[in-house]
Amino acid sequence: MQVILEVENLTKIYPKEELPAVDHISFSARTGEIVGFLGPNGAGKTTTIQMLLSLLSPTQGRIKIFGKDLEQHREEVLSQMNFVGPYASLPYNLSPKENLLVFAYLYGVRDAKNRVKNLIEEFQLSTLQNHRTGGLSSGEQTRLAVAKALLNKPKLLLLDEPTASLDPANAKALRSRITNYVSKTNSAVLWTSHNMQEVEQMCDRVVFLAKGKVIADDTPANIRKQFQKKDLEELFIALAEETI
Repeated sequence: MQVILEVENLTKIYPKEELPAVDHISFSARTGEIVGFLGPNGAGKTTTIQMLLSLLSPTQGRIKIFGKDLEQHREEVLSQMNFVGPYASLPYNLSPKENLLVFAYLYGVRDAKNRVKNLIEEFQLSTLQNHRTGGLSSGEQTRLAVAKALLNKPKLLLLDEPTASLDPANAKALRSRITNYVSKTNSAVLWTSHNMQEVEQMCDRVVFLAKGKVIADDTPANIRKQFQKKDLEELFIALAEETI
C-alpha cells in the first residue's frame, strides 16, 4: 500500500492560548484504508482537518499528500481531495442540481452534467434536485454534501461526522457507498465520528487524539487491548471525562 497522507510533527498554536490546539502529531493514511480520526470535543480534530484542507497554516510540522508537500503543491493536491463537514454547508439558494454543477465545473470534472446526473440518482436526490437546498432536511443536505464530495473522484476523502444527521437506513447506505468507493478507487478516507460502533465497523485503523496529542494509532482491536477497554466507546468516555 502506498502512503497517501503523511502528517509529521504537526502543531497549531493559536495566539493567546496557553496550550497547543494540536501538539506535534504524526500519522498517515494509505491506499485502500479508512482511518478513524477520533477524540473528545476540543481534542484537535477540526483544527487538524482545517490544516489538511489548507484553511489554517500549521505553526510547525509538515503535511505531505500524494507524496507532495501541501504548502508547495496546494492547488494540485487539493484538486484530488474532497471534504464533508457539518460546518461546511452548500449555498442554500441554489438547488441540489445547481450546487453539484457549480462544484463540478470548479473541479474541472469531465462530462460534468452526466456525472451530476449519476450522483443525483445514486444518492436518491432526483425528486429534490430542483428544490432550494436551504429547504432540504438535514439528512437530505448531508446526502447532497457527500455527493458533492465524490464529484471529482477524490483520492483522499475527509469525512467529518458524515452520518450524524442521517437515520439508520441512510447511514447504513452511506457507509456501504463509501466502502465500495474505497474498494473501487483504492483511495484513502479520514473519518471522524462519535459513533464508536460505526468506527469499529468501518475503520481499518484508528488515530485517537486527546488534548491535542496522538495517544493511540492502531487497529480498533489492538487499541481496545492497549487500554484494556471492552470497546472504543468505553475508551472514548474515559478520555472525555479525563479531558473535562
